[in-house]
Amino acid sequence: MQRVRAAVVGIGNMGSAHAETIFKGNIKNMMLAVVCDNNLERLQNFEAVHPGVNACRCINEITESSDIDAVIIAVPHKFHADLAEKALERGKHVLVEKPVDITVSKAIRINDIAKKSDRVFGIMFNQRTNPLFIKAKELVKNGQLGELRSTVWIITNWFRTQNYYDSGDWRATWAGKGGGVLLNQAPHNLDVWQWICGMPDYVTAFCDIGQYHDVEVEDNARILTKYKNGAHGVFVTSTGEYPGTNRLEISGDKGKIVIENGAMKFWKLNDSVSKVCKTSKESFTEIPYDYYEIKQTEPESGHIGILKNFTDAIIYGKELIAPGTDGIYELMLSNAAYMSAWKNNISIRLPFDAKEFDKMLGERVQKSHYICGKSNENPSGAYSERWKVKWE
Repeated sequence: MQRVRAAVVGIGNMGSAHAETIFKGNIKNMMLAVVCDNNLERLQNFEAVHPGVNACRCINEITESSDIDAVIIAVPHKFHADLAEKALERGKHVLVEKPVDITVSKAIRINDIAKKSDRVFGIMFNQRTNPLFIKAKELVKNGQLGELRSTVWIITNWFRTQNYYDSGDWRATWAGKGGGVLLNQAPHNLDVWQWICGMPDYVTAFCDIGQYHDVEVEDNARILTKYKNGAHGVFVTSTGEYPGTNRLEISGDKGKIVIENGAMKFWKLNDSVSKVCKTSKESFTEIPYDYYEIKQTEPESGHIGILKNFTDAIIYGKELIAPGTDGIYELMLSNAAYMSAWKNNISIRLPFDAKEFDKMLGERVQKSHYICGKSNENPSGAYSERWKVKWE
């Protein structure tokens, strides 16, 4: 295959940006063949200014077509796995927007289908392309920090107004969205967190419903984690604080890194904390260290980087930056956080009972105020700065 013929399903804010990028030839060896959306006006507007691109309202026209190689899914979260399943089972390569869906049970199902297929299955975790996160993962993986001791991520620069939540029919409702800040804004951070530090064994959480906005989902959350070796983690996020903070700190037995304000600070200890703690003859002492500061000099490749990598994986067999099967991890963290909050903030052991979570979510969906069809979104066809890593 010399060129990937792509279809974009869902041309709202995110999907229109993907479609426009591919149409303009910004993804080498990928062409835009079809767009699909259930909004007829959107389709007509897109088709009018994109000659040569077909438009349809039913995904079956795409999955059953021999003229399509890959499907990019950018519809509301709760339809991700179902549409990905249709495409994979009909031999299409699939790239799905984050999160992979809204429940771990659906993530498990689509993972099984993807693993049985010979198709490329990717997920749009574009923040994995950030150079500082890549470097942090490298340091942890190579043992430069030693055994993990603690990790703290404060990511509160997701400020949103009430107008934002009122702009789309599927925002801020259990039935329409499936969750709040943890499922909509923070999946990138939850993914990068586990991508670098690994998955914990236990999750305890506090998820505040409508603390800052008139919404039925959480707009403020605190997650506490415990790892197999006894290390602890803290994850703090909100859409109601301003100015916000984006600070990731990872401490290990041999050093510490802090990522903030577009730079990484790295303290590499000359001896391990555990050794000094057990062998020092002094009650108070300092451990010598080498200090490095790494600034982000190159921009992250972001969505374009993921699209290029997805294309190269199809044509050349290149390893995916973000395999779609990885989507289960951040979703397991957010689902566990919800379950903990719903059960009076108890500690949830991973993996949890996915059927129990589905039942608890279903009870909230039944009481949801979701109104299908209410949307004031005006897709721009461009990638917004808010989808990149923000340091302030």
